[in-house]
Amino acid sequence: MKQQDKNFYGVYAEPLLTVQQNMLDELIQELGRIPQEEDGATPAEHLISRIKSAESMCEKLRKRGLPETPEAALSELSDTIGIRIVTHFVGDVYAVLEEIKQADCWEVVNVKDYIALPKPNGYRSLHVIVQLPFGNSEIPFIRGEIQLRTIAMDCWASLEHQMRYKKNIQDTALIQSELLRCAEEMASTDLTMQAIREMIQK
Repeated sequence: MKQQDKNFYGVYAEPLLTVQQNMLDELIQELGRIPQEEDGATPAEHLISRIKSAESMCEKLRKRGLPETPEAALSELSDTIGIRIVTHFVGDVYAVLEEIKQADCWEVVNVKDYIALPKPNGYRSLHVIVQLPFGNSEIPFIRGEIQLRTIAMDCWASLEHQMRYKKNIQDTALIQSELLRCAEEMASTDLTMQAIREMIQK
């Protein structure tokens, strides 16, 4: 955590880091319960985590008309802690989801399935909001977001995010159309790879 973020979160900074690490430890444990491939491969290609930066947090609070304070961030927003799990296959996404639902250290409060129902721009991912004990008298619980997606979905989202912040883009409609086409082609490839995997496993 950068110093400016520690300054923003203040007395909540260290407890946040502890909760983040506990979430990571629990997810690694849950991933270990999913049967591995014959070659020993685990369902997750990689797993990354972050605590939302002070800059991003304040921007989100402003957009929602909330005070730019750590108390508002921790009690009102659901993605102060974010974890992304990138899997090899679509089936692994839902296998990991079932393990997350079984974990005792949090309560699943919402699941948004943008794989079954993609966003209009083509974005695909599965978002799980979990509520965890925070151990503070004023803020007893906080919420974190776990994102699950395949390598293909993660590749598309990363490239789309990078291009979205470019300035003075021309032919915006054409670019959006092409990005949507790419998202659909990658989703089709994901489903084909899942089908091939299932044929091999029979």
